[in-house]
Amino acid sequence: MASRAYFKLEELQRAHRILKRGDRVIDLGCWPGGWLQCAADAVGRDGRVVGIDLAAIEPPLDIANAVALSGALEDPSIVERWRKALGQPRCDVLLSDAAPKLTGIRDTDRANEERLLEAVERLLGELLRPGGRLLLKILEGPEAQAIEKRIRSRFERAKAVKTQATRKGSSERYLLATGFRGTAARE
Repeated sequence: MASRAYFKLEELQRAHRILKRGDRVIDLGCWPGGWLQCAADAVGRDGRVVGIDLAAIEPPLDIANAVALSGALEDPSIVERWRKALGQPRCDVLLSDAAPKLTGIRDTDRANEERLLEAVERLLGELLRPGGRLLLKILEGPEAQAIEKRIRSRFERAKAVKTQATRKGSSERYLLATGFRGTAARE
């Protein structure tokens, strides 16, 4: 059964064609599996989707072209595990619907969001091929804006998008970026 997350990615896919048949995709923060399912459907049997999350997906998804790994984005060994599961050194599309567990303490929650975005920013050059595409959840906040600006500078085109499937009152939006330049922007 599809989750709210599935419908969010499905809506973004219909509107922006982020995923293409045969794409190799990495999904950061893949639990509970909705984006993995949607991405696997979109890339078809010739594509491949590899997800990671701290929490294991239970029961495991039975999808031929998708696999979910358990682990932390900050784990140095994770890049090699991704590449092995993906079957190539870099992906065509990097997805992240990840969000930190909220504590209700504003400063703590913002710091956790910032750490998560910084981890994604660090992984871009190792995981995404030049010319690749990114779809990244961002929660509104001043800490996220600075990181978003740096990430945007690493792509040819980038824009913020929202979904109808997002809960009312939510501060989440998505950064959709295409044409990854492959290196950090020069200062």
